[in-house]
Amino acid sequence: MKSFNEAWQIICDYCKNSITDVAYKTWISRIEPIKLDFEKGAAVLMVPNEFHRQTLNRCYIKLLNEAFDQIFGAGIEICLKTPEELDSKNNLLKQHLAINSEYEFTFDTYIVGSSNKFAHAAALAVAANPAGAYNPLFIYGNSGLGKTHLLYAICNDIKKNNPNMTTLYIKGDDFTNELIESIQNNSTSQFHQKYRKTDILLVDDIQFIAGKDSTQEEFFHTFNSLYEANKQIVLTSDRPPKEIQTLEDRLRTRFEWGLIADIQPPDFETRIAIVNRKAEKLDIKMPPEVCHYLAKHLKTNIRQLEGAVKKMKAHNLLGGEPMGIQTAQAAISDILNNDQPPPVTVEKIIEEVARTFDVTSEDIRSSKRNANVSNARQISIYAIREITQMSLSAIGDEFGGRDHSTIVYALQQAEKNINKDKKMRAMVEDIIKNIRDR
Repeated sequence: MKSFNEAWQIICDYCKNSITDVAYKTWISRIEPIKLDFEKGAAVLMVPNEFHRQTLNRCYIKLLNEAFDQIFGAGIEICLKTPEELDSKNNLLKQHLAINSEYEFTFDTYIVGSSNKFAHAAALAVAANPAGAYNPLFIYGNSGLGKTHLLYAICNDIKKNNPNMTTLYIKGDDFTNELIESIQNNSTSQFHQKYRKTDILLVDDIQFIAGKDSTQEEFFHTFNSLYEANKQIVLTSDRPPKEIQTLEDRLRTRFEWGLIADIQPPDFETRIAIVNRKAEKLDIKMPPEVCHYLAKHLKTNIRQLEGAVKKMKAHNLLGGEPMGIQTAQAAISDILNNDQPPPVTVEKIIEEVARTFDVTSEDIRSSKRNANVSNARQISIYAIREITQMSLSAIGDEFGGRDHSTIVYALQQAEKNINKDKKMRAMVEDIIKNIRDR
C-alpha cells in the first residue's frame, strides 16, 4: 500500500503538468489511492461522490490512463469508487494511507550552487528581516529551477521565527480567479482584507496577471497598501519585469523597486547533490554511477531530477527492479525520447484567454456576440491554431460545431487585429507564452 501511495504522487505530478491548477485542485487532488492489484490489473481509486466520478470519466480518464501507463506500463484498469461503495468490512478504507509530501520546502533542503546562490542569499535575508532587506524581492528563472521552493522556505522560516506574522502564498492565476469570484459574489471587501492585511505576501508566477486589466488594477492597489505599510512582498516569474510585455508600466516600475535575482539551470555538481538529497529523503541508496547518469542527462529542470528519483523508487518497490543504470534509463526514457512539452489542451487555452479578457470559458464557447466576448473567441481560435496546429474543422467542433468559414473568418480577424494593434500583439504573445510555459 505504501508503494502505491508513493507511485500515486508521481501520477499526480504527471497530471499536474498537463492541466490547469484549478482543474487539478478541483478534480485530481481529491482522488485517493486505495489498492493496486497487479494480478487483476486493476487500480482502485476513491472519489468523493458520484458527480466527481462522472466528471472524471467524462473529462480526465484519458489523462489518468496516460499517467498510469507511464508508471506501470499498459494494462492497468482504473476503478473509481465512492466511499459508499467501498465496503468497510474489506478494510480498504482502513488500509488507505493519507498522502503527505515527504519533501519539506525549507532552506535546509535547498541545494545551493553557483546558479542560484544569489537568489538563495536574498531569500534568506528576507526571511531573517522581512521588509527590512529587499522589498519587493523579485526572483525569476525558467520553470522547475526552485523558485517555489524558495517562497515556501521564506514562509516556513518566518512562521518559525516570527509566529505572530501572517504569511500568504498565492499563484498569479489563482489571484485572478479569486478576484473574479469575489466580484461575482460581491465579496471584494473580504478579498481586500485578505490580501492587504497580511504581513508577508508571496506571489508565484506573477507573469500570469499581465494583460488582465482588472487583475493588474487590483494588484497595483494591493502592492501599494502593503508597501506603504512596510509589509514584505516576494514575487517570482519566468522572466524579469522588463520582459513581461503586457505588464503595466506602473507595476513594472514597482517590481523593480527592490532586488531582482535570477536562477539559472544547475551545474553538474549541483545536479548530483540534488539527486543525492532527494534519494536520501526517499530512503534510497543511490549508486554514484546512477547519480552521475541522471545528472548528465537531466540538465535544465530540478523537478525532472527529483521526479526521476521518485520514479526509480516506484520501479524498485513495485517491480523489484534494482537501483541501477537500466532502471534510471527506464525512469527518464519518456523525457529523453520526447522533446515536446506536456500536451496543451484546448480547455487550457480557452481558460487563459478567458482570464485575460475577463470573461468565462462558457462565454467564449457560447454564441454571445458582444465585442469583448467576440474578440476573446477570435483570439482563442487563433491561439489554438497557433499552439496545437489542429485542423479548422476540429477547432470548429470545439466551439459547438461552427463551420469552416466561421473559423477562417475568426482567424483572419484575429490576425488583422494583432497586426495593427501592438498592445493586442503583445497580449497574444504573452497568452501563448503563458500557456506553453505551464
